Amino acid sequence: MLAEVVALFYLLSSVESQQEAAAAATGGRFVCNAIPPGAEPGCGSSPTGNRLQMSSPAEDELRNTIIRLRETILQQKETIVSQQGTIKELNSKLARCEAAADASAQPGKSRGHGSRRKEYGKNTMGDLPRDPGETINQLGKTMQSLKGRLESLEQSLQLPGINVSAGSGPAQTPLPSQLRELLGQRLGLLETQLLRKVAELEEEKSQLYNETAAHRQRTENALNSLLERITELEKNNNAFKSPEDFKVSLSLRTNYLYGRIKKSLPEMYAFTVCMWLKSSAGPGIGTPFSYGVAGQANEIVLIEWGNNPIELLVNDKVAQLPLSVSDGRWHHICITWTTRDGFWEAYQDGERLGTGDNLAPWHPIKPGGVIILGQEQDIVGGRFDATQAFVGELSQFNMWDRVLRPMDIVGLANCSAYMPGNVVPWIDANVEVFGGATKAPLEICEDRAFDS
Repeated sequence: MLAEVVALFYLLSSVESQQEAAAAATGGRFVCNAIPPGAEPGCGSSPTGNRLQMSSPAEDELRNTIIRLRETILQQKETIVSQQGTIKELNSKLARCEAAADASAQPGKSRGHGSRRKEYGKNTMGDLPRDPGETINQLGKTMQSLKGRLESLEQSLQLPGINVSAGSGPAQTPLPSQLRELLGQRLGLLETQLLRKVAELEEEKSQLYNETAAHRQRTENALNSLLERITELEKNNNAFKSPEDFKVSLSLRTNYLYGRIKKSLPEMYAFTVCMWLKSSAGPGIGTPFSYGVAGQANEIVLIEWGNNPIELLVNDKVAQLPLSVSDGRWHHICITWTTRDGFWEAYQDGERLGTGDNLAPWHPIKPGGVIILGQEQDIVGGRFDATQAFVGELSQFNMWDRVLRPMDIVGLANCSAYMPGNVVPWIDANVEVFGGATKAPLEICEDRAFDS
């Protein structure tokens, strides 16, 4: 457009030069003088006698064209200045939007392009940052608004064109290519930056979600573990009407079915062991219980094997007991012993059937051993012999660190007294079974009455 204006100036200059040359060739010149106020317009003579020539219509048209061109150029200059101001304002707003995008991507911390937040290890149970989804939506709205304003500005920034032909009006030309490219580059750069920040926020959102999911999973696992433990405890506590109303069943003569008392014994100088037995095995009922310690697997043993009578072993010393319990019924058995002279007593169903002495006299019962139900120990807690295994049912195994009175034993045998052992009480939580041995509910006094 500016080239067209310059061409018009060259054209007008060439026309005026031709007219002056023609006048010089004829010996005269056209001189334009100002018309005094009140004077009639027209052609007259100059003071020097030169005759004034009237301008032709072509010259008037050219002058008017030049005046319009000058006005157009001034208008274009003002428009360009206004457009430059608008572009500067837009660039400033774009810069503020970029700064706002940075601030929203990482609140409370200023950073440059390309920096990324690495605080994924932050405790998510405390104050959480702003929701990344909200920030992404806000950036998307800002981006759409800026794109709309740029498109509107691109449509409105149209420079008026010039048509040099006579009688034609001003034409509209599109935005200059350089300005269009500049605006396109700025828009593309802003869009790239926004997309990068959106990707960073999406990654941060994913990391936050993963951390939250992992923490939730750990919490759920811990709660499930506690719930299972509570259920197990409730099941154990509610398996029987009372903690002591159960029996241990050892149905086969093997070397792997047995029960174990979790509690061990202190050092003792006397003891009483009482239990209910039911067995019809033969020959011999086997080993209802055994207690072994380090260096002495037969510290205390009650056993009947082969054709031998029931025997009590203390420190591997033997006393034969006049008991008989292999008739398939429940029988209450109590054995007492004291280190003084090794005196012992044997009770069956509340009746004392035999006594003796010199059974490991002055030998204290060693502490820290293992009590096994249904097997005889060759080493502490193991190496069982199937031929010595107890076959039947056993309940109410209690032990005291003293010799009970005969009246106490009678009360236990006829179910008129409740006196759990002060060293080993018969409770569900204190007995565990292995190898196929089972625990089942049993109210021994009712069951014994039914057998009778």
